[in-house]
Amino acid sequence: MENKGIFILTVAAIIVVLSVLIAHQSDFSSQITANTVRDDTMGKQLVQIDTNKGVIIAEIYEEQVPVTAKNFLDLVRSGFYDGLTFHRYVPGFVIQGGDPDGDGTGGSGTTIPLEIVEGLKHDKGVLAMARSSDPNSASSQFYITLEAAPHLDGSYAIFGRVVQGMDVVENLRQGDVMQRVFIIEK
Repeated sequence: MENKGIFILTVAAIIVVLSVLIAHQSDFSSQITANTVRDDTMGKQLVQIDTNKGVIIAEIYEEQVPVTAKNFLDLVRSGFYDGLTFHRYVPGFVIQGGDPDGDGTGGSGTTIPLEIVEGLKHDKGVLAMARSSDPNSASSQFYITLEAAPHLDGSYAIFGRVVQGMDVVENLRQGDVMQRVFIIEK
């Protein structure tokens, strides 16, 4: 009888520990992810995008494009992107999100001027601001290139690159969700 009581207490303790781990899974995965990012990003601003398909980590180019980077990071800090969908997918080209309306017509309510830096190219895995035909109309929508897109160079503000999770980016489709977007604390 005594062994049965010990067994029941052991099983109950295991269930409690597992419940705590599951409840804090996102906290643990964030810490693990932040510690496993490539060495060449040390000291640089990183953003984590938790999607329904997995985790993406991007380096943000604060020094090269300060206006664009600040706009994006301010929106991240405010929770703006949390729960928004990727509303546009073009195979072999881009996945695009950041529209609160979900159809490519919305934005944050503010716009920023076009910020182009010579040397930043639309390579695979680049983050850049989407905009209308007005070069100074970027707001909150951004895209990630699925392949190099040199025809976009000099016309759209590049502000970052994927440093981890490109396989996740390649599996995103229209309707997939940015569950949580946050800055990885240095």
